[in-house]
Amino acid sequence: MDLSKLQHIYFLGIGGIGMSALARYFVAKGIKVSGYDKTETPLTNQLQNEGIKIHFEDNINLLDEDIDIVIYTPAIPSTHKEFLFFKDNNFTILKRSEVLGLITQNSIGIGIAGTHGKTTISTMTSHLLKQSDIDCSAFLGGISKNYQSNLLLSAKSEYVVIEADEFDRSFLKLEPQIAAISSIDADHLDIYGDKNELKKSFEDYIRKLKPNGILIYKKGLDLKIPENIRSFTYSLQQGSDFYADNIRIEDSAYVFDFYSENQNIKDIKMLYPGLHNIENACLAIAIALLCGVKQDEIKEAILSFQGVNRRFDVRIKSEKITYIDDYAHHPEELKACITSVRALYADKKITGIFQPHLFSRTRDFANEFAKSLELLDVVVLLDIYPARELPIEGITSEMLLGKIKNKEKYLLDKSEILNFIDEKSPEVLLTLGAGDIDQLVGLIENKFGI
Repeated sequence: MDLSKLQHIYFLGIGGIGMSALARYFVAKGIKVSGYDKTETPLTNQLQNEGIKIHFEDNINLLDEDIDIVIYTPAIPSTHKEFLFFKDNNFTILKRSEVLGLITQNSIGIGIAGTHGKTTISTMTSHLLKQSDIDCSAFLGGISKNYQSNLLLSAKSEYVVIEADEFDRSFLKLEPQIAAISSIDADHLDIYGDKNELKKSFEDYIRKLKPNGILIYKKGLDLKIPENIRSFTYSLQQGSDFYADNIRIEDSAYVFDFYSENQNIKDIKMLYPGLHNIENACLAIAIALLCGVKQDEIKEAILSFQGVNRRFDVRIKSEKITYIDDYAHHPEELKACITSVRALYADKKITGIFQPHLFSRTRDFANEFAKSLELLDVVVLLDIYPARELPIEGITSEMLLGKIKNKEKYLLDKSEILNFIDEKSPEVLLTLGAGDIDQLVGLIENKFGI
């Protein structure tokens, strides 16, 4: 399919972070874009301001008549009226991942995969390339704070950084030149059934590499690597092909040395917080070096990297309160975030507000969630955000709260949070989760005059 000849593309679920990047890409190419989403959000408002027609009612009477193809997200239910209309009337209907595969098939694709960390790593890798002579385009799963967008475009570079999503096996539609894997912890068991099937999918992803492609993966991951694939490892430990050492904090910033077989970079300074983000930086730096980015360009880019919205996102830092917002929605992500906050604010009382995401994930990892949340001093749970799922009997936030051993633990409605903050005056406050908990961010900032 020649995407450049399309005149009107319709997006089902246009407000999703990955879908909106694609929509922006086609608008930049001069193609008419319209779409549907369930909920109006700041992101859909931005898309409308950029000239995209969006409606928020599942109603076929609101559709234009000149639609060429439909791009949809797997989050759209199969009973959706518009989806059924397009299917029954023989429209060309493609998943987002299929379109990404078409866009990038003639590019030098850099696919960043992993059950955790891929958004930060993708954004950091893009920034390193963008701030060098190499340059790149990028489709990101979050809003880069450096560029205030989830889409980066380049008129001169063949490199395209793609966040390779394992959900619904979407990343198997890609054929990258460089494939990176940060983690394969059990997740999306509603799709895969068990961790072994998830692992097989990542191994299938490795086999999607183009001829002479390169794999970079975190040392210690239990993956079968085909003998004909050139591969490297990275970590925070010596013994990897790429690693960081001599890690220290100077003037409230991390400083570290980067080592590889051929190149060492001393005294890299990173203002973006979180020890886990140094490991993320190791992978991004490794990819940048393989693409030909110079050492001085890497040091400058790491220093100027501002991060991603909702990824260890420091929203308020004052004498009264430090407030951090994070997308963490898996036990390992919670553990990494809370541990990093604890390292930075060892003498402070840390309060976390967590919104579990999906009934199935809460069921599958209830004990692990409880252990990670126990790293907080004060735990606040919101009701489970259902996303695409129907309730599961017995799986509630109240059930999860019962497993948490902290003395200070609460189950609250979002409407009660501001009063809770008034009463408890937290020193360090975290909002955590992948649902609509982000709606609290602006309210909390307004409360403190931000």
